[in-house]
Amino acid sequence: MHYRNGREAKNGDKVVQLDSSSGRITARGQLQNAVAGNDYCNGELVIMGYGPQGPAIVISACMCDCLHVDDVAAMLAEMGLDKRPEGK
Repeated sequence: MHYRNGREAKNGDKVVQLDSSSGRITARGQLQNAVAGNDYCNGELVIMGYGPQGPAIVISACMCDCLHVDDVAAMLAEMGLDKRPEGK
């Protein structure tokens, strides 16, 4: 099972979920219950609530519509968006 960019998906990964057609971020959370051999509707995304012990929401996750947060951070760094701009 692999994310949209080809990176191998592993349970426990922190991911962002993208809309299948627009590419907009629709959720972020931790991958669980994904089983090797399928990149579509395979696994769940646990979205933590507010606060350290807040309620969690669990939604279905398609690996082909997700990216690992480290890959998103790398893309932002490539574009120079990883640093806060200096004040004016």
